[in-house]
Amino acid sequence: MIQILGKPFVALGRGSLILASSIGRWGALTAEMIRALRHVDVWFRLLVPQMARVGVDSVPIALFIALFTGIVLALQASYTFTGAIPLYFVGVLVGKTMMLELGPVLTGLALSGRVGANIAAELGTMRVTEQVDALETLAYPPVAYLVVPRVLAAVIMFPVVTALAIGTGILAGWATSIQLLDMSSAEFISGLTLFFLPFDVTFAMIKATSFGFMVASIGCFFGFHTQGGAEGVGHATTRAVVVSSMVILVLDAFWAVVLL
Repeated sequence: MIQILGKPFVALGRGSLILASSIGRWGALTAEMIRALRHVDVWFRLLVPQMARVGVDSVPIALFIALFTGIVLALQASYTFTGAIPLYFVGVLVGKTMMLELGPVLTGLALSGRVGANIAAELGTMRVTEQVDALETLAYPPVAYLVVPRVLAAVIMFPVVTALAIGTGILAGWATSIQLLDMSSAEFISGLTLFFLPFDVTFAMIKATSFGFMVASIGCFFGFHTQGGAEGVGHATTRAVVVSSMVILVLDAFWAVVLL
């Protein structure tokens, strides 16, 4: 009976140890990445191609999500405000929500699936096929060659993609308001600027930068520690996406508490 009752606590303890070990190994990889920044000759020439893969190739999916998010926000705002609040408050809701919350978070979640999975699968495949070991044999620092350019590219490009997504969402909300809600451009812009603060943009960029760092570093971590062949690569990719998404939501709450 005692053993049966104790199983949940055993599982909880085992899970806590695994979590603590994973956080420690991720921290060690992050520290090694910071030390590897001195190898500029290794990672710098790889930075621009990685920026194109992380940022430019991710623009279509980010804009697609932002487009329909802006449309839905405008329609739902008009439905909620009917008869109670002036309709120009649609601009307030679309602008604030896209900048402070949905723009950065939805973009981060979409890119965690695309960028994080891609990084984990690529590095995981290199690990199980011993290409990482080959880099060490050739005297190339693997972290400087594989991790640093990917993480820096994500840190640089996530805010850019997020800014484009925010702009697209607001434009979609404006177009929806003009065409479907019987509003004028002046009314929408009046609402958009009513409670606008420059810090709103800063807040969105801080969130996007932190999301980029976490998505790329988590993808690199799971890729670097892949074991078990093709099946292991699949598991690493899945874990990278799941953990990145969870961390994005935690960071979203963290920055709201700290900065707002």
